[in-house]
Amino acid sequence: MTKKLAAVLALVGFGFALAGCNTVEGVGKDVSATGNAIEKAADKNKPK
Repeated sequence: MTKKLAAVLALVGFGFALAGCNTVEGVGKDVSATGNAIEKAADKNKPK
């Protein structure tokens, strides 16, 4: 199970590296945008 999870995370990370940009700054922006989207979804689904 953990090996599958690690493989999936590695593939996702590799996908970000390929799809994002050839610079560290571009990848950082992609990761930041993903984090912001997750944060918005969490806030939207937060119990009131």
